This record gives sequence, structure tokens and C-alpha cells, in this order.
Amino acid sequence: MSAQTLVLGLSFAAGADDSPRWRGRDANGIVKETGWLSAWPANGPKVLWKASLGTGFSTITVSGSRAFSMGNKSNADGVEADFVYCFDAEKGDLIWEKSYPESLDPKNFEGGPGASPTVDDGRVFTFSRSGKLFCFDAAKGTVIWSNDLPKTTGATKPEWGCASSPFVAGELVIVNIGRAGTAVNKATGQVVWSTGVEKAGYSSAVPFEQGGQSAVLLLGETDLHAVQIADGRVLWKYPRKTFRGMNIADPVVVSPTEVFLASGYNYGSELIRIVDGKAVGVWKSTHMRNHFNSSVVWRGYLYGFDEGELCCLEVKTGEVKWSERSLGKGSVELADGKLMALSEKGELVLAEATPDGFKTIARAQILSNKCWTTPVLANGRVYARNAGGSAVCLDLRGR
Repeated sequence: MSAQTLVLGLSFAAGADDSPRWRGRDANGIVKETGWLSAWPANGPKVLWKASLGTGFSTITVSGSRAFSMGNKSNADGVEADFVYCFDAEKGDLIWEKSYPESLDPKNFEGGPGASPTVDDGRVFTFSRSGKLFCFDAAKGTVIWSNDLPKTTGATKPEWGCASSPFVAGELVIVNIGRAGTAVNKATGQVVWSTGVEKAGYSSAVPFEQGGQSAVLLLGETDLHAVQIADGRVLWKYPRKTFRGMNIADPVVVSPTEVFLASGYNYGSELIRIVDGKAVGVWKSTHMRNHFNSSVVWRGYLYGFDEGELCCLEVKTGEVKWSERSLGKGSVELADGKLMALSEKGELVLAEATPDGFKTIARAQILSNKCWTTPVLANGRVYARNAGGSAVCLDLRGR
């Protein structure tokens, strides 16, 4: 490892306010940093930079002084390709970009990458719609290794392509392909364990502890699985048969023994509980139908998009406390006890995270066209993008 890469890796590890992977450092959509500006000027927060990424739904992940994202566009030879970008997180200067051939593959939506880059120990991991897993040097952008997992494991790609963001656990990188996921060695890309060739769901791995065992939750086409990280052993599974296997939104861990699941297409949501090593249902609801973006849990309540409405649901009972229709099929994360949502039409909204009603703190139009990708707050800056690849970085640092 070069000195430059080592220094970069150390800065990643030390940055408590970074967002180095999908759904943030803790993979739960909750940002811990404080001190950012929640009172905005009339024309919205200051724009620091803009970029064009190409078509897709990858979020922008941030580690240290660098920001990473993906998009699909034609390369110099006119071939459709996924582009991986590394920007200066504050100035927006392009540090490096790399690409590999990959079909745009639109299917009832624009297409392009649905997974986000994951940054760990000076490396960047990406996962394509067709199941190609890449590892890049974060400092230089050189390819360290790659693995075409459908060819390597024989696993069947889900109908709308792979959308799982890589999850790094120790020396393993876990992605949702195959019946209940696949893990490769972080250093070499070689498969360590795989769990079958059946279709996966579209969500990413979510960390979960059970009886002192480190596990991940992974949604397959028809079931939720709790998978032991060390060897891929399935600890338990719970049936989740949704419309055409559309298990997209990540499971949400609401307590050490409880998990919330939600799906769109009028399927609804449910709370399950782990009792004596088995998953049992607690309640089901026709509300909180997370189509593709996951909910967040805060102080006993879930906040997320019930199809085209931002909704608040009580964890204990499944009761709807309020809903707000002005944002469409948007996305949300939670930061410093506040909801930060991006509407389907590109309006950034701050609201109180309270069951007492939808209470707006600030609103600003920051993008146009379809916005289905979650905004990212990291180090006092907000990063957002639309489906066409227009990206923007806003300054929320307190002075």
C-alpha cells in the first residue's frame, strides 16, 4: 500500500461525520453530526458545486475530503458504461473517473446503477446492475480486482438487475446476489461464501446482532434472511412474498430483537420479532409502503414514504400518526433529530421528527426532474442528485 493510500485510509477512519456507504456510517439512514445550519436563506443553502454523473440512482458517498458516485453514459467508443467518480468533496473538482462497459438497461424506469459506492480502508467498492463487483484504489482510481458474480457463483440476477450497495464487514464484502447473499474477500475479490443461485431482492445488507453473533439481514426474492457473517449460515428466515419479488427497501432494525419490513405496490409493512432464534410476526399494516427508499426509526416512530406520502408510523402498534402528500415518492434521512427529505421533484425539506404532525423547518428547490435518490449530509454539506445525473452540493456548515 502506498503512503498516499495509507494516509487517505486513515483520514476515512477518523472522519466521524463521513457517510462512506449507503444509508451512512451505521447503515440506518441516521446522521449523527450536529451544528449544521437548519435555518436557510430565502433562496436556499449556498451551492458549492454541481456535476453531471450520467443516468442512475447511486447516492453520493463521502469519506474524508472526497466524494464518490456513479452513473451510466456512453464512453469514448460509444458503448454504454458505468462511470465511477471521485470528486473533491468541497470544491467539486474531479480527481479521477473510471468506467467499465455496462448496459443502461432501462425497464419501466431510466436504468443505470442502483447501488452506491462503499469506501473502506482506502478502497472503493461498486456493484453493477449485471452483478459485476469492483474494487478501486480510492486515491488513484486504479482497479485492484473485479468479480462477475453471476458467472462466478451461478446466481440468477433479479428481474430489474442488482441494486445492492456493497457492505464491508471485517475482511468481507457482502452483496445481495443469490438466495441470501454472497461474500467475497475484501483484499482479493475471491468468493468466501455464497448461499444459492435463486434470485435476490434489491436491498442492501443490514448489520444485525443475534445471541452475540454478527449477522446481516438480506432480502431475497421471497424471504428475509438473517445470515451469519463469518460463514454465510442462515440463522433464520421469514417469508416476504411481494409483488414480483419487489423487496427493495432495506430492513430497518428497530430494536435488538425487532425488524421492520416495508414494500410498495400496495403490499404494506410489518414488524417482526426474534423469539427463541425464530422470526415471528407482530403486526401488519397496509401503510408505510416503501417503494424503494427505506424508512428511519427514531424514538419509537418510523418515518418514511408510504408510496407518494411522507408518513409517520408508531413502531409499537403500526398506527399512522400523520402523512404529508406534498413530496411525492421522495426519500428521507434523519440528522440531529430532524428529517431531511428530498421530494420527487427536487425540493429539499427539513421537518421535525415528531409524531405530532408534519412540521416544516425549511424548504428549498435544489434540483429538477425525477429525484428518487436519498440526499446525503456529511461534514456540513448536503449532496443530492436526480435520475438524469445532475448532482449538487450545498453548504450547511455553521459559521
